[in-house]
Amino acid sequence: MIKVRKLVKRFGLKTVLKGMEFTVETGEFVALIGPNGAGKTTFLRILASLARPSMGVVSVAGYQLPKQSAEVRQRLGVVSHQPLLYVDLTATENLKFYGKMYNLPDLDNRINEVLEMVGLTTRRDDLVRTFSRGMQQRLAIGRAVIHDPDVMLFDEPYTGLDQDASAMLDDVLRTVAARGRTVVMTSHDLARTEDLATRFDVLSRGVIAASAIKEDFGAGNLLSFYKSVIAEGAKQ
Repeated sequence: MIKVRKLVKRFGLKTVLKGMEFTVETGEFVALIGPNGAGKTTFLRILASLARPSMGVVSVAGYQLPKQSAEVRQRLGVVSHQPLLYVDLTATENLKFYGKMYNLPDLDNRINEVLEMVGLTTRRDDLVRTFSRGMQQRLAIGRAVIHDPDVMLFDEPYTGLDQDASAMLDDVLRTVAARGRTVVMTSHDLARTEDLATRFDVLSRGVIAASAIKEDFGAGNLLSFYKSVIAEGAKQ
């Protein structure tokens, strides 16, 4: 579903991604973890066709980036630090705008389903500019899932969410995974990440330093695994 080979990303003289290799099979839920500045957000922006690689091969759902960006975007749902919402439209109007972009049938019913999923039914007719940061993030999640995409990219999606909203996002992620969709998520919340993901990749110094599944280290030991990988990298 996602194949990355020898990916390099430079910003001027600074190289952030240094020949990165990364593969995700259909239906996998991969947590991409690593220290601040490791390049996680940069990498997700490349997968989302929001940034261009300096070198390397990147394909999503069988389409090459950046030359087939339009085809990739039809199959992606993205939740990032920016909610990508129109603040002078209502919640319903935002979802209708994005739903029409994907030519969704029976759009009104799908909007009702999504608003209920993210807990915004009672605020459906309110302008987004009146929403709190957490409520905007809820709606951003709704925007990302409205077309039931094949691949979901979540960049620190719990930022700004309270406990109830975080639990809602847990449910959304489990639902997406249960439908066989492919998920890549960055997060500093290792406990929550360990509960949700099926695979854990550590991005450090511009490359995938280690990859593991839960069975490799046992429940409750993701933090120890992560620390050992980072410590090993520091010795090199």
